[in-house]
Amino acid sequence: MPRVRIIVYKPDTTKLGVPPRPMRSILPAFILLAALVITGAWLTLRPPLAPPAAFAVIDGSKPSLADWRGKPALIAFWATDCPTCIKEIPALKQLHQRYAPRGLHLVASAMPYDMPSHVVSFAQSYELPYAVALDPAGENAAAFQVQATPTTLLLDDEGRIVERILGDFDPARLANRIEALLEES
Repeated sequence: MPRVRIIVYKPDTTKLGVPPRPMRSILPAFILLAALVITGAWLTLRPPLAPPAAFAVIDGSKPSLADWRGKPALIAFWATDCPTCIKEIPALKQLHQRYAPRGLHLVASAMPYDMPSHVVSFAQSYELPYAVALDPAGENAAAFQVQATPTTLLLDDEGRIVERILGDFDPARLANRIEALLEES
């Protein structure tokens, strides 16, 4: 059997005036690049901070999101003429009853086209136990980019929007998310 001879050509860069570069000088650069990529991905994937907002609650109080830092918050944008919003009321009542004692802040913010007097009478007739806010100028709806009702936002204890639900929500799934956030805070 004939012998095969393999010759690997490796140029001698010292004759060209270029010193050889050891591989280990590339390793720190690669590690730094990987760290930058991971950090960038983490910052990109982090949930966005909620915009600064204050709510004109029908009881006369004006809580802001800054007041609620340290505990999760649930913001439900709704309308009195929205059938899905009305269907969600029992679930919101249960979430409030179960999690408000543990620190969950829940506010239902009426849409700008709802008459304030109508919102107040609606909240009274449905005996809503959570904060019901008016937004006559639409500032909060615009700040949170709400286009339709219901829109439900779940914020973590840092004020980051961790869940945005357009349309009706799954009460059990939302309860699990709230439970996890309360355990973290």
